[in-house]
Amino acid sequence: MCRTLTAFPTTCLERAKEFKTRLGIFLHKSEPGSDTGSVAKFEWGSKHSKERNFSEDVLGWRESFDLLLSSKNGVAAFHAFLKTEFSEENLEFWLACEEFKKIRSATKLASRAHRIFEEFICSEAPKEVNIDHETRELTRMNLQAATATCFDAAQGKTRTLMEKDSYPRFLKSPTYRDLAAQASAASASLSSCSSAEPSRT
Repeated sequence: MCRTLTAFPTTCLERAKEFKTRLGIFLHKSEPGSDTGSVAKFEWGSKHSKERNFSEDVLGWRESFDLLLSSKNGVAAFHAFLKTEFSEENLEFWLACEEFKKIRSATKLASRAHRIFEEFICSEAPKEVNIDHETRELTRMNLQAATATCFDAAQGKTRTLMEKDSYPRFLKSPTYRDLAAQASAASASLSSCSSAEPSRT
């Protein structure tokens, strides 16, 4: 079990703080003033156990795209990377679809469906995603009787595009490679500090 922060040597705490700082720098590389309201914010726990868990979380992002998307911090990091490639609309659309599926009110469902379509799908939309004409028209037809699945085809195409194109570049980016190295080092340091701490009786 992880001990509290005060139980660890100063060198361990300094290493953890350095890791936290580097994570903050990475996640704030995106351009200021952009709308990221639908994107999960970076979360950093105050407890030592969360530092260990976050290190494991960072290293898990390279295991699969699903693990990345299931992590709030992974989504925030991936979004920051996509902004450097000017393709953040793909992830924002995917996230909007995930939230859309949770709506239970038929009235709200129809209203939100049209907003998503206008923002991401229609021609010359402010955050137009890269999908083929057939998928665009299928989605347009689905809006005539909006259901929780009306964006499934477009969302699937966008997800595949991110997984096959953007995700591999994210993993190969110097920033993520450095972040993963820091996570490995922090995890090893925390384990070392934990095992080196004198036992109490």
